[in-house]
Amino acid sequence: MTAASLAATFNATSREFDTLTTQVWGPAGQSLAYALEFASGDAVLDVCCGTGASAIPAAAAVGPDGIVHAIDLADDLLEVGRAKATDRALRNIDFVLADATQWETPSTIPDAGYDALACSYGIFFLPDPEGNFARLVSLVRPGGRVGVTVWRKGAIEAFSRTYFEVIAAHSPPSEHSGPLAQDGYDKHPIRRMETVDLLGAWLRGAGAIDVRVVELANHAPATETFVWNLVLGSAMRGALTPFDDATRADIRAELSALLTERGIDSIDLGTLVATGVRAP
Repeated sequence: MTAASLAATFNATSREFDTLTTQVWGPAGQSLAYALEFASGDAVLDVCCGTGASAIPAAAAVGPDGIVHAIDLADDLLEVGRAKATDRALRNIDFVLADATQWETPSTIPDAGYDALACSYGIFFLPDPEGNFARLVSLVRPGGRVGVTVWRKGAIEAFSRTYFEVIAAHSPPSEHSGPLAQDGYDKHPIRRMETVDLLGAWLRGAGAIDVRVVELANHAPATETFVWNLVLGSAMRGALTPFDDATRADIRAELSALLTERGIDSIDLGTLVATGVRAP
């Protein structure tokens, strides 16, 4: 996906995206914030921040003397994050419309760099995950902490394969797109970071030491409402772009029926939470 198409897809997800926070984005974001062991007064960069699942806990942790720069391509998601921060009276977080591949440290941050970098479910959307993330790590001071979350191998796989089978039944595979589309599944960047060993090596390759990777187990009942929110509130929504409302309704009904037929009554949301320290 190009930056423009990615932004358009996630702008369209804004309402459904945030309905998933309690069950999906929130547990991972909170876990990442805890794992990064923020201190009062820290300066934090949160990239691909969405509506703030990890950025808002970071702002709460670093306190009024700290700052969180939360950046994303989708301004509609950022607006939701801004409203959440306002509701919680958090004045130390800035939600900024920006491309993570071009972000530079503002002059308000000490010359040594940020104290911490966070990216929850976002590194596999970067056009060059290895190169782009290594550059972001370079914006962190030596000894500062970096952390990411990614889907664990097998997570959402049974659900996503079923979804894209339904999509393929309505159009040639070449006409749809999505992060877990059947035709690109094995080539997707997440394949390079979906196990404890792979993600640990990946983070070390980006310039981190003292790397620690833990698994966050999480499952959600595959109710019709949750399933469709997961489609509409994630990058999987992009596969629906070619279809009119009637066809989308058919896809929803067929997906629900096929999940039931296959006995998929729970969606595996297993996630890897990885942290490390920027090497001197």
